[in-house]
Amino acid sequence: MAPWTSSLRSGSPIRALLFCRRSRARIRVSSTSSSVPGAPAFSPSGVELDRRRYRRTQGKRSVLISVASTVIFAVVVLGVLFSSSGWPQVQASFFDWNTMVSSVGPILVGLWLNIQVLVVAAIGVAIFGSLLAIARTLRGPIFTPIRLLAAGYTDIFRGVPVLLVLYLVGFGLPGLNLFDRMPAQFWGTIALILCYSAYVAEVLRAGIEAVHPSQRLAARALGLSHAKTLRLVVMPQAVRKVTPALMNDFVSMQKDVGLISVLGAVDAIRAAQIQVAQEYNFSPYVVAGILFVLLSLPMIRLTDWFTARAQKREQIGGAV
Repeated sequence: MAPWTSSLRSGSPIRALLFCRRSRARIRVSSTSSSVPGAPAFSPSGVELDRRRYRRTQGKRSVLISVASTVIFAVVVLGVLFSSSGWPQVQASFFDWNTMVSSVGPILVGLWLNIQVLVVAAIGVAIFGSLLAIARTLRGPIFTPIRLLAAGYTDIFRGVPVLLVLYLVGFGLPGLNLFDRMPAQFWGTIALILCYSAYVAEVLRAGIEAVHPSQRLAARALGLSHAKTLRLVVMPQAVRKVTPALMNDFVSMQKDVGLISVLGAVDAIRAAQIQVAQEYNFSPYVVAGILFVLLSLPMIRLTDWFTARAQKREQIGGAV
């Protein structure tokens, strides 16, 4: 009896599917690693060597041109900026070194609150957004009210500005007296979850619909239920297809957490505003901006790397 038939008869279709994938991988590796005994070793031709040499030369030339053009552009911009008549006043108001150094400590304390809100909001958005995406992809006439409700939710919260949602949630919901007195960052986190869940839900829905229907049919043929098919087959492929878009949404949420300051939370933006009122100088705002850039930069670079990696795999015909 074949191993895969015994796996199916033992009631484990997932194990059978994994066994088939491993078997295909072994066949592929053995076919690519086989070589004809006594065959001469591969050596590129002279034409191919010339092509490689030309590509290296063109690559070096492109790098030199890029560096030179960037340096020239930076010199021109900085020259125009520093030679302007109002630069001394702008430098004294926005780039005062002593004020920036003295305001770093309070702003870092406020930034820690932004990070806490970001972590909680990211978890909430991942859960609520996934539920919305699944609700929008439910099939059958009995699920029509759920689909309409999810579609209406995403339409509304994608159209309403985040700042307005913060005002409505932060100053409206506390008036209902549903909870005890909660801090401003709590309501700010709720508002961010409500807004970004709509964006993430649409991205995930696009990924779910991009999965080929044969994947669902194959999983159901192996005996998987609808829930297991969605969890083990459809969602992993959908998330992988839309990972760059999800990472971009996360980057956007990293900077939008600074909007919770409008509710009175002493985050990085509010701490900078307090320092500005004390010092009569706008340099703390620049410090807060630099800290937010440093917070977002790792994820931005990771998103660019992942997007380039996915494009490269598509161009060479790899599985995405």
